[in-house]
Amino acid sequence: MDRRHLPPLTALRAFEAFARRGRMTLAADELFVTHGAVSRQIRSLEEAVGLALTEGPRHRLKLTEAGERLASALSAAFDQVEGALTDLKIAVDVEVHLSCVGTLAIRWLIPRLSAFHARPPDVRVKVTESYAPVDFARDRFDAAIRVNETAPIVGAEAVAFLENFHGPVVAPAMVSDGPTGLEGLTRLTTGSRQTAWAEWEGHSGVTLPTPPDTQGFEHIFYTLEAAAAGLGVGLTPWVYAAGDVAAGRLAAPLGFAPTPSRFWFLTPVGARKPAVAQFRAWLIEEAAKVPAPPGVVRR
Repeated sequence: MDRRHLPPLTALRAFEAFARRGRMTLAADELFVTHGAVSRQIRSLEEAVGLALTEGPRHRLKLTEAGERLASALSAAFDQVEGALTDLKIAVDVEVHLSCVGTLAIRWLIPRLSAFHARPPDVRVKVTESYAPVDFARDRFDAAIRVNETAPIVGAEAVAFLENFHGPVVAPAMVSDGPTGLEGLTRLTTGSRQTAWAEWEGHSGVTLPTPPDTQGFEHIFYTLEAAAAGLGVGLTPWVYAAGDVAAGRLAAPLGFAPTPSRFWFLTPVGARKPAVAQFRAWLIEEAAKVPAPPGVVRR
């Protein structure tokens, strides 16, 4: 875009205030400057545009025809800017920008958001997927959700709103007749969570048979879809699979074991945005509705 050729904003503001208020002293009061400062800004504007914008005695100045035209254009432009800023502030006040681990957002949070959006006042949640450490000074989020054994960061207010259970899931038709129901199945793994199966065995007290094969997927929601498609047995937190287990799309022959980790809702220390408080309260309510997982069957 070509460079704009405009006079200084301070001069335009001073002139518009004088034109609207009709007196130098009133314009000066509005702008928190002196009468002389407004007068100097108007003179500098006239020099910059090469037009006489005011006329008459010093203490009874009025607008010239050019001044009237410019004042009308400026008032309309400033009204538009002021309105846009007001709309933006209202939008910010009623929007919660949330950084959230992707699978929780896809499998649990987003399917429930319409219920929150239907509540007055009209608050909207903007979800950004992230698994990175939370840094509110760097990333301008209103809040974040992470899963960890302890509050994930220093300098944030943290509320553990959901317990974390995990367990193996498989397509119902793939459950075997063996002691665990998982004999002969390919073991599905997820991204960097290569130790997840060993951790589950430690939490559950169940030792699984050696799988005939393993297959890795980048994200846990891929692993869940692969399990549902009959590609093998996946390992998942209960909250990600509860709906599919209830619908009969996935089976959990060994149930779900508790883990030391929790789902945490994080906000910057000292932040008091009403929309965030409303969303946090709703989130805790929804988490309380999650059904208890089937227990671990110990072999």
